[in-house]
Amino acid sequence: MGGRMRRKGDLPTKVCATCGRPFTWRRKWADDWDEVRYCSQRCRRGRHPAPAGDDG
Repeated sequence: MGGRMRRKGDLPTKVCATCGRPFTWRRKWADDWDEVRYCSQRCRRGRHPAPAGDDG
């Protein structure tokens, strides 16, 4: 980031491998963003693929 503030809408996003929901970059993931696959510890522990067609 280089000291510049970024707007929330400008942060990179990914889709969780477990629940299928989008999540945004967090500072704690700055060093390993390429390896991050889950939005939370709960999803990391669950690791069950999201059912297709489940909208919420």
